[in-house]
Amino acid sequence: MGVSLERCDVVIAGGGTAGLALACALADALGNARIAVVDRGPLTPAAAPDGPRAFALSAAAKRMLSVLGVWPTLAAHAEPVIAVDITDSSLTDAFRPVLVSCDNTVDGGEPATYIVEQGRLRDALLAAAADRASVKLFGDARAVGLEADEHGVSIDIAGHAAPNGLRAALAVAADGRTSPLREAAGIGVVRWSYPQIGIVTTVRLQQPHQGRAVQHFLPSGPFAILPLRGDRACITWTEDRARANEILALEDAGFLAEVEKRFGYRLGGLSLAGGRASWHLDMHLARALVAHRLALVGDAAHGVHPIAGQGLNLGLRDVAALTEVVADAARLGLDIGSLAVLERYERWRRLDSALSAATFDVLNRLFSNDWTLLRSARDFGLGLVERMPGLKQYFVAEAAGLTGEVPRLLRGEPA
Repeated sequence: MGVSLERCDVVIAGGGTAGLALACALADALGNARIAVVDRGPLTPAAAPDGPRAFALSAAAKRMLSVLGVWPTLAAHAEPVIAVDITDSSLTDAFRPVLVSCDNTVDGGEPATYIVEQGRLRDALLAAAADRASVKLFGDARAVGLEADEHGVSIDIAGHAAPNGLRAALAVAADGRTSPLREAAGIGVVRWSYPQIGIVTTVRLQQPHQGRAVQHFLPSGPFAILPLRGDRACITWTEDRARANEILALEDAGFLAEVEKRFGYRLGGLSLAGGRASWHLDMHLARALVAHRLALVGDAAHGVHPIAGQGLNLGLRDVAALTEVVADAARLGLDIGSLAVLERYERWRRLDSALSAATFDVLNRLFSNDWTLLRSARDFGLGLVERMPGLKQYFVAEAAGLTGEVPRLLRGEPA
């Protein structure tokens, strides 16, 4: 470590959604505290904010973004999901009956979910962070190591952000699945890969989607249709690895034909409205969420199968819980980076992270096959859910992030 370190109160490694949201939340909760955000890429607006990837934001996440002053910027780009249909069929089935249809609203009509493009969300958070005088953004720089002691933590920086690194009371790793800070702290990871690839693209619809999302459970994995503004839809698609590579290699016409085969024709013809992206699917859980003067949030802490579209919301729940823990400690005059303070955050988030990862893993294994007996059992279970409105409403409230011990920010209250 160098001897001339730039001083701040909190260093956040990672300028993605979780890192920027945390910077805004801590800046508001801690008053004049100095917050540094370090990211390996440029911390500038996206060149193409309407890229293929989109997120399903829960109602609780929307409430937090409203408190942070971000939602007014996003509202014009976020499509409320007012209903969800679920099917379970083979790819060759001519007819796909809807086994479960849910009213996707809570608390007297508030949408439980909003769909917004990844670039739009990050740009809104980036602008909000840049507008806060106590937040300093260091782009094209990486936090590659840390050394904690009784009085603070020193963070090694690779890049031009600070010549000799940064010094703070608390470091936060929001730097993704391969988190260098998590590794530098010696925190291990439980991880396994799926024999699947995630594919995402955007299509334009011939007929209005009317705010209805569809989840087709197909033998190779879920095929989700997420409504976007302007009668578009984001397709989030899980496919067997070998077949996915074949599909991704197709020209646009062949690729669109594969989308249409899975989408169905209930909304008329489709056209591609953007590019395509793909990624290998895996699941991981950090063996600990904290170390002395270090906390993990978002993908640095956990990565889940996208079958329920809850990865982003899990990360924002981390942000809200950590902000509340740190703010409460600061009000009491405690050291915000001490292990005793951070262990409260770990107790709060550990069980939810593990249960979510396990649940989404089981759902993927349960639905990503075409065994006749298992499919019959699945369909029987879905039929029971359809006939139990109370159970459906519970699942909707769970997806909205409004069950359990909800942090203040996710209730729409300042931390």
